[in-house]
Amino acid sequence: MQNTIFYSNKSINCNGNLIDINNPLIMGIVNYTDDSFYDGGLLKNIKHAVKHTEKLINEGADIIDLGAMSTRPGATEIDLTTEKTKIKNLLIILKKEFPKTLISIDTYRAEVADIALSEGADIINDISGSQFDERLIDIITKHNAPYILMHTQGKPKTMQTNPKYNNIVNDVIYFLSEKINKLHLKGVNDIIIDPGFGFGKTLEHNYQLIKNLEYFKVLNKPILVAISRKSMIYKLFNQSPSESLNGTTILNTISLLKSAKIIRVHDVKEAKQIISILNMIQ
Repeated sequence: MQNTIFYSNKSINCNGNLIDINNPLIMGIVNYTDDSFYDGGLLKNIKHAVKHTEKLINEGADIIDLGAMSTRPGATEIDLTTEKTKIKNLLIILKKEFPKTLISIDTYRAEVADIALSEGADIINDISGSQFDERLIDIITKHNAPYILMHTQGKPKTMQTNPKYNNIVNDVIYFLSEKINKLHLKGVNDIIIDPGFGFGKTLEHNYQLIKNLEYFKVLNKPILVAISRKSMIYKLFNQSPSESLNGTTILNTISLLKSAKIIRVHDVKEAKQIISILNMIQ
């Protein structure tokens, strides 16, 4: 087997297909939303969303992460019917146009996950770690789908209101460990973990997580890092999300060197270059 600095001998089962993650994967973001912090409102209709998805795939995205409801700090929930309709209508077209591309659905609602997996989605990406809708795990079990388990403290509307921890790294690892145990009892084994950068964390909390990311290997699950253009970058330099590509690239590089297996990004071309360069160094 190829000897890379990313070697981990792990795979995930997506609809019967084993997806090798010995070399990291790139998850391209498709925010079919009105108010996401960086690109909300840019994809005004299905045509724009399909074109953007095609661009990300052509640039090297291994997974497309499709969301219809913003979960940025301060975001307000949209109604269930709207989320279901937007996800289903776009997903049907994406699976037809790009049948070989893995599609992840960014939702914490069981009903949305159920209809998406029924229409061919491959993965569920849940920012809540099943805290917002406990029925979601039963849906994951029903469809035998991979599950991205993320840590958050509080709902998006209030999660950045004075978040506190005893020890941010220990507390997040403990949360994920408890959830993994419960998922295993339900028969869910294809689990990807996400420390939840920016979700109920201060600037200092986020950088402590990055600094100690390799400790999450104790959970023996692939690590996903989603820091693309987030406030932990642009607030540090008093910039805007549109000025935060350089910081994103630096943090994604550090994350990969500290054992991340999936990086969730807006800018796929640049993420692809990171992985190519690191592999060349090895």
